[in-house]
Amino acid sequence: MDTPIKRPSFEKIYMDLAFRLAERSTCLRLKVGTVITSTDYRKVLAVGYNGNATGLHNGCDRDEVGNCGCLHSEENAVINCDAPRMVEKIAFVTHLPCVQCAKRLINLGNVRTVYYANDYRIRDSLDVLKSVGIEIGQISF
Repeated sequence: MDTPIKRPSFEKIYMDLAFRLAERSTCLRLKVGTVITSTDYRKVLAVGYNGNATGLHNGCDRDEVGNCGCLHSEENAVINCDAPRMVEKIAFVTHLPCVQCAKRLINLGNVRTVYYANDYRIRDSLDVLKSVGIEIGQISF
């Protein structure tokens, strides 16, 4: 009898990728990564990490918490995602999205689930995402 091969779940693989992408972040306070996939996990539709805009200096504009001037990882992933609105999507984010990023993910269209690993200091986005029927899951690491 064959011994079953232990394989990581797609959720773990894509969350690992989000953490690897976060390593590219130039934000001094918090490094965040995002991966957007198809719901069958066969395609990575977009990636993002937080940092300054392309062509600007690789660093924060200010030291103020919550106002450092960096684009958020979810924001960059939404900008990078060219999949049509009709395509169903899953987002993997290293940290619970802020309310504004939750709204950006909503406007991307057809995001079915948002997975995150680490809590964020403000958790209001949970209610925002749930209010439009987006499922939320926390993946422990």
